[in-house]
Amino acid sequence: MKRIVSICPSNTELLYFLGLDEQVVGLDDYSDWPPEWDGRPRLGPDLDIDIEKVKSLRPDLVIASLSVPGMEKNIERLKQTGLQYIVLNPKSIPEIADDILLLGEALGLKEHARRVAQQFTDELRQIQAHIPSGAPPVRLYWEWWPKPVFTPGRKNWLTDVSRIVGAVNIFEDMERKSVQSDWGEVAARNPDLALIVWTGVPLRRVKKELITSRPEWEGKPFARDSSVHILEEGWYCRPSPRLLTGIKFLAHLLYPSIFRAPDPDRPFQNTIIKKTAD
Repeated sequence: MKRIVSICPSNTELLYFLGLDEQVVGLDDYSDWPPEWDGRPRLGPDLDIDIEKVKSLRPDLVIASLSVPGMEKNIERLKQTGLQYIVLNPKSIPEIADDILLLGEALGLKEHARRVAQQFTDELRQIQAHIPSGAPPVRLYWEWWPKPVFTPGRKNWLTDVSRIVGAVNIFEDMERKSVQSDWGEVAARNPDLALIVWTGVPLRRVKKELITSRPEWEGKPFARDSSVHILEEGWYCRPSPRLLTGIKFLAHLLYPSIFRAPDPDRPFQNTIIKKTAD
């Protein structure tokens, strides 16, 4: 049985969906899902992993990532250890499915990984098939970080998430994974909704009044209390099948008569209330 270490929350979630429980012997500090893995040895924050602790766990394989800027130094340190490792860096929804297959191949779970990837893809298609058509797409502003302002560009899974629910990312014209912007430019693009998903920051620490009162947003419809949504960053900022929970919640937010709110602990649960009548 292989001993596996994950040093990024999204990788931990991928391992969970592949059914790798007893094999996972260490996690980064920010891996908080699934909750039943909370007691595993911790290896430091995902941007500053303690490589000596990693070595002490004698892993057969380390699952690393480049999904967040700054993780590169973890890779450089791993190169010096002689440990076997895989680096994941998905930028889109299809690449998440590809990473499931990649991990399955590396861990001797090829057929099981194929089924998980197919289930993930089928769920996305099922959601998309029930999105109403005909109306102008809702224009979404996703905020990853407030100062400096960072938001996803075209080459990011949140652009895919937006499209799946029949909406559009207002920064999808920017051919980058992540875009540094400012509140004035956001206001000029005039989205319909502002979706706040600060990476690594829990909901309780995000104060809506500080967002709605930004001077650059004064008088803008998207800055009204009802148009600003503070969302679970774990549902949107991690490229794993757990994005299904975020997609289903967003579908519920936009079309509450068609989609019910998802169970946070059951990403593959069916949330469709009724078929659409286009």
